[in-house]
This record gives sequence, structure tokens and C-alpha cells, in this order.
Amino acid sequence: MAGCVAQPTLGSPEIFLRMELRKPDASPSREGESERRTHRLEIRLGSNIFRNTNGVIRVQGKEQLVLELAPEHDRILLTIDLYDGSGNHVAHLRRNRWAFNDGNRFSLNTSDSPPTLFPNLPWLKVTDQETGDTVLEAAVAPGEKIQVATGKFYSHRGQLIEITSHFCRVGSTHTLFGDVFEARGGTAVLG
Repeated sequence: MAGCVAQPTLGSPEIFLRMELRKPDASPSREGESERRTHRLEIRLGSNIFRNTNGVIRVQGKEQLVLELAPEHDRILLTIDLYDGSGNHVAHLRRNRWAFNDGNRFSLNTSDSPPTLFPNLPWLKVTDQETGDTVLEAAVAPGEKIQVATGKFYSHRGQLIEITSHFCRVGSTHTLFGDVFEARGGTAVLG
């Protein structure tokens, strides 16, 4: 990032500019950011690929889901806001720990080796205990990618988001089939 400082001299109408060049990763405001902000993560939602993301998935304008790889613990970290069909905020999971979970409605299971997706790689699964539905199931895929195999949850607007091996659907208006998106280090966007 470049910063300019104007310095007038005595008795002269001239202005001198001093340029400061800083590497984005060296700025003090970024030192404490987590690895997910600097790591270019590939996220696969069903048959759709979001390349070079920061791990954040924005649904209908709101950052609702964050996926991170935690290599020091060899696991996936999930942050997600969960809503009901009316758009009421019913649970918040922050890096695999429940900040709140109304009535303990949702459960989180994690493992170093998934039962179905990729053998010998970490996975996680969030389940709605009221319905028995899988809210989200994700696993690390070879090459530092995260594959979200299935999902069924609501946006903050109360619209159903469905992820299957074939598609990713937001409400009844937006469906993705086998699309590839380049996030350029930013967020993946749905709807």
C-alpha cells in the first residue's frame, strides 16, 4: 500500500511528496489475522469449485460460513451462523465451539479420518438433532482443498441452502451446477 505525505517548503510553492511502500502482509493491522486470510483455499461446494478463497462464504450478502484448515491440529475449523426457516438466528458455531445453540438442537462431530469421503483425511459433520438432517458435511480433499459434500441449512433471510454432490441451490432462484469461480483471495459468494 502506498501513502503520500505533502510537505511544503518555506518560501516555495512547490510540494514534495514522500512515498512509503509497504508489503500488505507486513502491515501491523494484519499481523494478528488468522492463516485463512492469507492462505488461498479451494472450496468445493457439491460439484462447484471456488478457487483461491479466504475461506469465507457469503450467502445473500452476509458472511455466514467460514472454513479453515488447521494444519497444527490436522483438522477443519468451521464457523457458521445457523437460522431457521423464518430467518431467526438459532445457533452460532465459532471455530468448532458452540457460542450458542438453542436447545442444543445441533451437534458437531469431527474426526481425523472420514467414514465416507476421503480416507485418512480430517472431516466434520453438523447434524440437526430435531430433523436428523445433515446441516453440513465437509472433509479435507487432497491438495489442501475442502470438499463440502452435503449441506442443508437456512440463510439469514430464511431461504433454504441445499448442497448435494450435483448442485448447490440457494432458495428457489439460484442453482449452481459444476461451475468454477476464481475468488482471487476473497470470499465465495452464493446468491
